[in-house]
Amino acid sequence: MTVSALTRPGERDRLIVKIGEIDWIFCLTITLIAGAGAVMLFSIAGSSWWPWAAPHLIRYAVFFSIMIVLSLIDIRVWFALAYPVYGVGFLLLIAVMFVGHHALGAQRWLQAGPIQIQPSEIMKVGLVLALARFYHGLSGKSAQFSWWLLVPALLILAPVALVAKQPDLGTALLMLMTGALVVVLAGLSWKVIAAGVAGAVALIPPVVMFGLHGYQQKRLTTFLDPENDPSGSGYHILQSKIALGSGGLLGKGYGLGSQSQLNFLPEKQTDFIFSTLAEEFGFVGCVSILVLYAAVIFMALRTAYLSHSHFGRLAAAGVTITFALYVLINGSMVMGLAPVVGVPMPLLSYGGTVMLTVMVGFGLVMAVRVHRYSEVTSGKGSLL
Repeated sequence: MTVSALTRPGERDRLIVKIGEIDWIFCLTITLIAGAGAVMLFSIAGSSWWPWAAPHLIRYAVFFSIMIVLSLIDIRVWFALAYPVYGVGFLLLIAVMFVGHHALGAQRWLQAGPIQIQPSEIMKVGLVLALARFYHGLSGKSAQFSWWLLVPALLILAPVALVAKQPDLGTALLMLMTGALVVVLAGLSWKVIAAGVAGAVALIPPVVMFGLHGYQQKRLTTFLDPENDPSGSGYHILQSKIALGSGGLLGKGYGLGSQSQLNFLPEKQTDFIFSTLAEEFGFVGCVSILVLYAAVIFMALRTAYLSHSHFGRLAAAGVTITFALYVLINGSMVMGLAPVVGVPMPLLSYGGTVMLTVMVGFGLVMAVRVHRYSEVTSGKGSLL
């Protein structure tokens, strides 16, 4: 298929052409990761499809179908929906403050009968879309540094503050880092970046002392010295390290991981599933999964690079950044290189909400690829 054929309106809009433009190698790679997750969930459930492996596969099949449908939506439609999606997500975050469902000491969900919604997941996609749309109509000079920078700062900090209040420090940090990196990719001056990093470092002590809840401060001190309370706050990290180290080069064997099979490893199906994989498949298994993750990130960034619109480039890059941060934060957490903040390993861990967010984001990435030759026009870089 040539570029000229793709740019002919009659040819481009045909459904069969759009389906052919989907990156099926990308789809295969994320399916392999999700499949590996099902294999591990089957193992830690005692060679049973329930309660985790079967629901994991069913959800992935449904969300994969949603991703394919979303990939066929013209990028100009995504552009038009950017601010509305952000607005809906923000209003739902405000609603959580007043009528949110309490669970495990946090108020993060909205309950509508049997349906439970976590607005912060909607906001992850909405934030990327809103920033991409804003910068699409902004000049390169204004993107480097100008009073316009206040707008993306507000777009990022407002939902981050609401999520941190729930409290959900892991999601708040992920959103903050995603937003900041999108702003950097949009063309922010390196002088401003350096000043921002210096300011962030200077703010760490007062934020830790006065801005964190007591249990969040304890997580930080536990991260620095988990052996100080091995049967209490340091238990998660220590058990994860034992699982990681005991796997060796090739692992103990499928279904033979003592830490997970004997329930020493907490949250083995969600936050610490990577430790389970390390114990049973060793260093080789871990590297294999990380190679798949790296391939997904590379292909998604390549899609961003190929887009002819600034909106498409920033939207695809923003989704990729979010996915990469999931992997980085969870990997660092289970290895004891970062505090435990409740960020799962995407597609590998059990859980429908994060998987849905990831797959919707990948639907946007594929939409950028399928419609990479579409020209997105807009006026000034404003919220109007």
